[in-house]
Amino acid sequence: MATFKLAQSDRFVAALLKSGAVGVIPTDTLYGLVGSALARKTVERIYILRRRTPEKPMIILIASLRDLALFGVKPTAGEKTILQKWWPGKVSVILKCPSKKFAYLHRGSKALAFRMPDSAHLRALLAKTGPLVAPSANFEGEPPARTIAEAKRYFGESIEFYGDAGRRVSKPSTIVKIENGKSTVLREGAVKI
Repeated sequence: MATFKLAQSDRFVAALLKSGAVGVIPTDTLYGLVGSALARKTVERIYILRRRTPEKPMIILIASLRDLALFGVKPTAGEKTILQKWWPGKVSVILKCPSKKFAYLHRGSKALAFRMPDSAHLRALLAKTGPLVAPSANFEGEPPARTIAEAKRYFGESIEFYGDAGRRVSKPSTIVKIENGKSTVLREGAVKI
């Protein structure tokens, strides 16, 4: 288990995440417990580590709109217009994902929440790693870790690495569902809509 300043270690972190590792890194909002969204075993491990309700899907961080295609998600022209208004940004958007192949992510809801972070550094890392699941770094129902020391109290030696970027003070992302061309705010967070 390693702890390091994130900006100096992007190549190392990308290699770890692509190999199926789980770690804590700063997102554009809070510290996240992250792993490859395309690796089923990694996703299941994060559910266990985080003590997360198995039926609850996680937010997926993406580098660009093109990444949605990896999940068989094809936004309509109207949805793309809405997404381009909010992204990059601290808004997580729920879109339909009916594919059985991704049931381990959508947990039967047939929808996934995506966010294109407003951090250019994080988007560059995502371009190397591919999409990452990124729930906040805490046990479900507990306060989110705002420092690496707090994250270590939750996960200790049970994960491969911690990327330290100092204290995080943002609210969690705002969650919006887009259905039939209409947007509904499910959680008001860092962005007021």
